[in-house]
Amino acid sequence: MREDTLVDGLWRLPAGDRRLLKWVIVIALFSLGLGLLCGALTAFRRAGFFTLHPGLGYTLLSLHGVTIFFYWLYFIQAGLVLMLAAVYTKGVGRLVGRPLAWLALACMVAGFALSELTLFMNVPLLYDGNPRLVVGDATIPGLFYLGYVITNIGLFLVGAVSIMTTLAPKFAGSVEPWSTVTFATVAWAGLLIVSAMAGFNVFLPPMLWAFGLGPPIVDYGMQWHVLFHNMHYLPLMATVIVWYVLIEVMTGVRSIFGTQFSKIVFASYLIFVPPTFLYHMFLDPNLSEPVKVIGSLLSLFIAVPTVLVYLIITSSLESYARARGGTGLFGWMRLLPWRNPAMTAVALAVLNLAIGGSLSFVLIQGKLAPLLSDTFFVPGYFHFLTLGTVTLTFIALLLYVIPGITGNPIWRPQLLNRLPYVITLGLLIFGSAGVLAGYTGVPRRVFDVGYGGEAPDWWELMMVLVGIGAAIMSVGLATYLYGLVRMLLGRRYAPAPEPSAMPVVDLGAAELGHHPAWVGPLSVLVLIVAMSVFTIIGFELMQSVPLTATGGGHAH
Repeated sequence: MREDTLVDGLWRLPAGDRRLLKWVIVIALFSLGLGLLCGALTAFRRAGFFTLHPGLGYTLLSLHGVTIFFYWLYFIQAGLVLMLAAVYTKGVGRLVGRPLAWLALACMVAGFALSELTLFMNVPLLYDGNPRLVVGDATIPGLFYLGYVITNIGLFLVGAVSIMTTLAPKFAGSVEPWSTVTFATVAWAGLLIVSAMAGFNVFLPPMLWAFGLGPPIVDYGMQWHVLFHNMHYLPLMATVIVWYVLIEVMTGVRSIFGTQFSKIVFASYLIFVPPTFLYHMFLDPNLSEPVKVIGSLLSLFIAVPTVLVYLIITSSLESYARARGGTGLFGWMRLLPWRNPAMTAVALAVLNLAIGGSLSFVLIQGKLAPLLSDTFFVPGYFHFLTLGTVTLTFIALLLYVIPGITGNPIWRPQLLNRLPYVITLGLLIFGSAGVLAGYTGVPRRVFDVGYGGEAPDWWELMMVLVGIGAAIMSVGLATYLYGLVRMLLGRRYAPAPEPSAMPVVDLGAAELGHHPAWVGPLSVLVLIVAMSVFTIIGFELMQSVPLTATGGGHAH
């Protein structure tokens, strides 16, 4: 499926479907912008660029977490999964159950408003909404939980509408098999529904308690960690599905391993993700040692589906490129459409996933997790995933989706092509300083890390570097937002963007023959080495840092 098929497929959707998708994207970008603002202010305060009242600082921190980790990722996934279901399901060409989709959007917007307004009222809750932080009258915190509950109702409906759309041809008597993208979309929608159910399980009991309709909450941690784990890997699954779509759009390349194998890999997310949540509970003092061992073993499987999809994509690209004359270990990459801003975004997203994924494996070590989980190591590595991987990937697809539903051309493609490098540069500064700060014990939820002159001098230096990195990546992301909004609000209504704005390389027409692909397997080997190196560094630094300097006791 090529660029014109995706964009034209969006344009051929009924006007009501395109209007719905446009509003979902508008609200998603609004949440991304608000989360960016709160995150940048939080990082600048951490760096000491200005001072804030402590209560306002924690409000900004909570708003950043809630807005980005919940609402930006939920809204953008809602729009993209609905879009893929409607465009890639043969014989449907529309959303089935559009009124339900509008109801889903209304629920999510209402939940978004409640969650944000309660935090603006200085409710002392972080994004996880732990009831232990509620002091005094719980009515206003109850509105916070109500926002999450309503949001999960909307998320459930989004998944249901997506699956209804993909099933419509089957109910109409069509016997054609699903395409790989349609199958992956169903798996994505299924995990959305699972996450929504997990959200009900977490937030409904404290909502009832807060309104005096239920008993006090005794065991919040287990339910939260199940949801938290799904929220990690739901957008990561969405990311690799978008990679699969975009590579086919930009190059015409399909999996050299066949449709059936690709479907099995996407289905494996539903097998590997849900049971591997135990490693999130390593800080629980009540967790027995055998359960910790099981959690560590299970955690080794969480990257399997993502690595397999990466191998499918890179090996297929390399084989097709070599069939078109690409030579050398990396020389074949020159044939890829690097003038296409979506290609650059995907490439940098893969790099950031490699960095963030390598660092994330440090936290699944039972001995290191208690020492690092409440330090700045967590935001240091996690932004490589949330911004550098997931957000960059979703923006790459929006560069096609927005022209497809509005008819407006790509805004300044040459500038957009440079922004992934700007964001990644900022991430490297932010992440490197943050990870090093975490290794040496800098707490992640304490704004003044000087501790009256008692903390090491390099702590404040690391936070200054964090602020500089945050400033660079904020400029890059803000420029993206401006361009996407310009594309959304333009007045031109043509059925396709300017062809010159999104160059396409037709690798898919090549005759394959025997063209071995080495870069994918070699890069996985490098990833394994990197994970080992970061883990060894972690153990060595933890042994050299005094116990009193670690961040474990200062995070809450």
